[in-house]
Parts: sequence; C-alpha cells; structure tokens
Amino acid sequence: MKSPCAAIAARGFVLNLSDTEIADLIDVANALADVARTVTLQHFRTADLVADNKRPADFDPVTEADRGAERAMREVLAKRRPQDGIYGEEYGQTPGTSGLTWVLDPVDGTRAFISGVPCWGVLIGLDAGDGPILGIVDQPYTQERFIGGFGLAELRATKTTPLRTRQTKSLTDAILFTTFPEIGTPDDRKAFEKVRDQVRLTRYGLDCYAYALVALGQIDLVIEAGLNPYDIQGPQAVIEAAGGIVTTWDGGPAHKGGRILAAANKDIHAAAMALLA
Repeated sequence: MKSPCAAIAARGFVLNLSDTEIADLIDVANALADVARTVTLQHFRTADLVADNKRPADFDPVTEADRGAERAMREVLAKRRPQDGIYGEEYGQTPGTSGLTWVLDPVDGTRAFISGVPCWGVLIGLDAGDGPILGIVDQPYTQERFIGGFGLAELRATKTTPLRTRQTKSLTDAILFTTFPEIGTPDDRKAFEKVRDQVRLTRYGLDCYAYALVALGQIDLVIEAGLNPYDIQGPQAVIEAAGGIVTTWDGGPAHKGGRILAAANKDIHAAAMALLA
C-alpha cells in the first residue's frame, strides 16, 4: 500500500498534509456519512414520503431525505471543517479557504429511493482542486460503506473487506452497467450501444451502487452521461483507490462530470473508450 503522501503526489496534488490531518479528514468523511445515514433512513420506505419535482419538463425528484441529509452534513462541516468549501446538490456551493471542497450528493438515486429500491447512496468526495483525493459511497439500508483515498480502499460492513477491481481484459468477458437505457443524447446512445453489443452482460438501474460494484471487483464498466461533479467525485475516489480508472469518454478528467467511463482496469478502459470515442 502506498503511503498517503505518495498517493497524493502520484495524482499531482501539492497539498502538504500531516498524518494527523489525513486521519482527521477520514474521520470527518465518516462522520458525514453517519449523519446522512441517520437522516435518510428516517424517510426511506415511509408511507408519507413526498417527492417534489425539480425539473418540470420531465421528472427529477427531490425529497426531505435529500435536503435533510445535506443540511446535516453541512452542520458537521461547519463545526469541524469551517475552512473547507462545500459543493452540494441541494444547496449549492459555499466557498472555503483551505483549498479543499467537500462534494456532497445526499441521496444519489432519488428515483430508486422513492421506489423503495436500496441501490441509492450517499456520495461524499473531497476535492483538492484537480479531483477527489478521498471518497465515500455509503448505502445506509444495507449498511455498506465503500471508502477510498489516502491509502484506504475498503468496504466497511459487517466486516471490513479490501476493495480491488477486476482484471478482465476483453469486452467479451465484461459486465457493463448504466442507470438509464436512454443514455444521454441520441449520439451518446449510439456510442454506448457499440460497447453494449460487445460485452458479455449489460444491466441497468443501479445508480451509484454500480460504481461501488466496480471497486468491489464484481463488474467491469459503468458508462453514463450528463453527470454533475457531485454524482461522480465520491465514486471516482473509491474506484481509483481500488485500482480502477475513471475518465470522461475521451479520456479527460472526470471530476467535473459529463460523460463518464468508469473501468476496472486500463485494458478494459481502453477497449471501451475506443468505441465511445
């Protein structure tokens, strides 16, 4: 396992963090996940859950679980890391002075959440300016927490399990996930279908949980379009810590969102990107 300092240097970051500071950041990330877990479970599978529509043109639901979980995480950060910035899905951006920004999606997969399907999750990323250096994908209902960064790559559940991505070399042996069959624009869909037609198995609808499965070594690829930074930074950090690769479809940095390709290893990433591009 690389030292935390080596891990940061390898990605080009110039932060000088002591072991104590790194331990505090990891502890804060877990504290954020803890409070979000408490809030979201108060609302999950309840009869009185109300979903408002943020985008009248189609359906982009938001609930009090989304809003309440983000408020709770922001309260933790106000007490423990007031110098850091925050970028949350529900309450936008709050500038900081430290060079670090907590990127929060309190409920990724609200459609699944309001349907009672336990594939939604709480996403937490710690962005140092050029991408996440720490991330969490937390599934409160199954009590699974995937964490990656600063030398960590593990699933914390009933027991702690190391995260390691698969080494599948050929698309013909690969398992692919995406959330929506009607991915992106018509051109995006055509590109996605080129990959879909090559892989062994394609499945749909797991939201952020699919990214966690890449890190866990269960699947090989997640391909999506139209993502925001808060949709990808937490999963990106976890997958990269487990040995995977997360970029845009043309191989660029993924931390700002857009069309995203998450792959278990460089070979399967290259094979998928060749078709997407």
